[in-house]
Amino acid sequence: MALFIIAVTFFVIILDTSQSCHTPDDFVAITSPGHIMIGGLFAIHEKMLSSDDHPRRPQIQKCAGFEISVFLQTLAMIHSIEMINNSTLLSGVKLGYEIYDTCTEVTAAMAATLRFLSKFNCSRETVVFQCDYSSYMPRVKAVIGAGYSETSIAVSRMLNLQLMPQVSYESTAEILSDKIRFPSFLRTVPSDFYQTKAMAHLIRQSGWNWIGAITTDDDYGRLALNTFAIQAAKNNVCIAFKEVLPAFLSDNTIEVRINQTLEKITAEAQVNVIVVFLRKFHVFNLFTKAIERKISKIWIASDNWSTATKIITIPNVKKLGKVVGFAFRRGNTSSFHSFLQTLHMYANDNNKPLHEFAMLVSACKYIKDGDLSQCISNYSQATLTYDTTKTIENHLFKRNDFLWHYTEPGLIYSIQLAVFALGHAIRDLCQARDCKKPNAFQPWELLAVLKNVTFTDGRNSFHFDAHGDLNTGYDVVLWKETNGLMTVTKMAEYDLQRDVFITTNQETKREFRKLKQILSKCSKECSPGQMKKATGSQHSCCYECVSCPENHYSNETDMDHCLLCNNETHWAPVRSTTCFEKEVEYLDWDDSLALLLIALSLLGIAFVLAIGIIFTRNLKTPVVKSSGGLVVCYVMLICHALNFASTGFFIGEPQDFACKTRQTLFGVSFTLCVSCILTKSLKILLAFSFDPKLTMFLKCLYRPVPIVLTCTGIQVVICTLWLVLAAPTVEENISLPRVIILECEEGSALAFGTMLGYITVLAFICFVFAFKGRKLPENYNEAKFLTFGMLIYFIAWITFIPVYTTTFGKYLPAVEIIVILISNYGILCCIFFPKCYIILCKQKTNTKSAFLQMVYNYSAHSVDSLALSHVSLDSTSYDTATTNQRPGNKMTACQNDNHLPAQVLPHTGTAKTIKASKTLSQKRSSSI
Repeated sequence: MALFIIAVTFFVIILDTSQSCHTPDDFVAITSPGHIMIGGLFAIHEKMLSSDDHPRRPQIQKCAGFEISVFLQTLAMIHSIEMINNSTLLSGVKLGYEIYDTCTEVTAAMAATLRFLSKFNCSRETVVFQCDYSSYMPRVKAVIGAGYSETSIAVSRMLNLQLMPQVSYESTAEILSDKIRFPSFLRTVPSDFYQTKAMAHLIRQSGWNWIGAITTDDDYGRLALNTFAIQAAKNNVCIAFKEVLPAFLSDNTIEVRINQTLEKITAEAQVNVIVVFLRKFHVFNLFTKAIERKISKIWIASDNWSTATKIITIPNVKKLGKVVGFAFRRGNTSSFHSFLQTLHMYANDNNKPLHEFAMLVSACKYIKDGDLSQCISNYSQATLTYDTTKTIENHLFKRNDFLWHYTEPGLIYSIQLAVFALGHAIRDLCQARDCKKPNAFQPWELLAVLKNVTFTDGRNSFHFDAHGDLNTGYDVVLWKETNGLMTVTKMAEYDLQRDVFITTNQETKREFRKLKQILSKCSKECSPGQMKKATGSQHSCCYECVSCPENHYSNETDMDHCLLCNNETHWAPVRSTTCFEKEVEYLDWDDSLALLLIALSLLGIAFVLAIGIIFTRNLKTPVVKSSGGLVVCYVMLICHALNFASTGFFIGEPQDFACKTRQTLFGVSFTLCVSCILTKSLKILLAFSFDPKLTMFLKCLYRPVPIVLTCTGIQVVICTLWLVLAAPTVEENISLPRVIILECEEGSALAFGTMLGYITVLAFICFVFAFKGRKLPENYNEAKFLTFGMLIYFIAWITFIPVYTTTFGKYLPAVEIIVILISNYGILCCIFFPKCYIILCKQKTNTKSAFLQMVYNYSAHSVDSLALSHVSLDSTSYDTATTNQRPGNKMTACQNDNHLPAQVLPHTGTAKTIKASKTLSQKRSSSI
């Protein structure tokens, strides 16, 4: 500070370094003559001085705030032109230049543009109005600049009048790519479309979705923010706040707006990433105050300030957090570095910025390099004096490394490309013209060649695209502290065409991973298996996390919706991260229930075999004879065996053959079994019936073989039609959420119901007949057991219907198996087990004599009952009976039965009753 005071008190003679504009030549910052003049627009000063809030008179004001980095950009233009002039590119044609200081004001740039458009070699510096400017000869042939988009937009609208080429080295506003509105504008940098796209990509890749944005209230700021907002929305990034600062430092409200912006940043605690589209002097003031408030964030820098040494050298800038920026792709600038080394030898007679810089450096000669920039900025706000040229040269020589430190390589390279593009276009245009003459060509002719020119920087070739842009790409830079100093480190390259970041080494990859560790989200990240649910906020990034429902999944973080699994083949539990393939299930052979059912079926078959053996060995016994004989018993036993065997077709992986066989086999075999039972019921009822009318009806009906064949044949027809018209097939049941049930689809529910219904009708008829014969002799009473068997059948199948219709899954076939087993066991036990019990355990009662005695007793009891019932008959009944037996009366075959007289004739006497009972018992025994 003492040295600074000494430096201030050293200069006692005060002169204006930024002189007032009295003549047009006073307004020119740097000039050099040549055959072809090139204009230049650079904001060498950061603002215009004004005593009032609004100008009262239309005059160009004084400029203040010397910008070293922009001053170096003017030197880069001069150096590039000198390189062309010293080369053989133009073959003796010399390029001259007129460079103007816009002072970061559009009005100053427009004033300079008026001079560019003024008529060549006109002493009055006038812009002549013409309807056709095709032959108009302006002061310059092309313009390089300006740097800031808002200035370029205004300048381009004026240059469009004469289609004068304008090549910008820094203006990136997307609107400037519109060749309808800006036909004469070209640039050697990419459009903001690509920069904002890269920013949004970087933010998304780093896992951030809740950010802030700060921009300026001008064409560049608004356009950049709008473009970025579109790209952010495409990448699911939400902008929590958008702060807009005044565009110019001369605005008195800028300090207030910066403070309000910092308060907003502090209030939004969850916002840790802020995108900044500001000019250098805005960022300088913003960061200076942010350091005071101890605000630490991640700052995403636009190409406008990402490599600005003025900001990088702010004291304690590391306390701001991390700065990640996008810079123009840099090229070979070694020749410019050499140029700066010899800058003290460069004449400054026509270079006012160089002269001013020399004076500022002289004023700050006692200041260390670290504070030199701030010293120059402070001094450039006032007026200085200076002594001799010799001292200037010494100070410049000592400070040339300082100048290189303030160089922004990307911008320097961009300016070189702009000059090289013009140089190559002029070369192509001058091949058939004498360009040493000022009227050799008009600006619009140069524009036509410039749009299609291919030029080189000595290593690479370039050309403008259809929008007049040079898409060289971006470098992603990171501010890092090295040896106590903040430096700009290249972290990656951004490929515009592929929209990817290209990292060069492991160190940069580690830096990217570090960025991802910092959170900037409105809501907690939803993990895989969850989805976002809106909370009512206007921002889609503010949400709550809910689990994915069943059969839905999410395999990434922060998914908007859970994905639906393919319900036919896959499933997912609640909060699943993937879909699981459904397991195919069926009642397999190794299932415990299947093993139990098979065991019961095999046991039933074993019972059938055992019963068959018992009946075969006791073929001539009354019990076997009373069962219908060996043929009927064998048929029934075979039917039972087939029924038990049919259950095997319900187990295992369903096949078409098994599906068609199982129901058909069961239906036909069970029908055959019930048909045999029906004939047995008719025979028993006929043998012991004492009702003459019923007896005659039963004798007409009783035809065993036709009955069995007819009843079974009907079922065969039903099953055949079923197999032909709608056969059962294998089907995958996908209705269950987690498994696929491989099952037999019956084909036709009507056919299936008809088959079962027909069996039920037969069973009901058997039940009726068996019920009527339930009071037969106890030891040989099949009817009673047939009644129980049919009851078991009815109960089983009535229960089957609701259970079958409400059961799902692989155990559905087991329901039918169980019903079949119950039905089979019920009939088997009720018909054959009692007879086996008599054969094996009551052999004394299984003799002909015992059987006849039992029939005799039953018949005697029945005849007594019948006699008593006939006592009450009137004479008319008797006459009718006797009349039917007269020789003249014909009787049917059914009526001519030797049972009838004994049943119908009344016997009131005891002797007659005994005689009738003996006769009846003999006939019953022979019938049974």
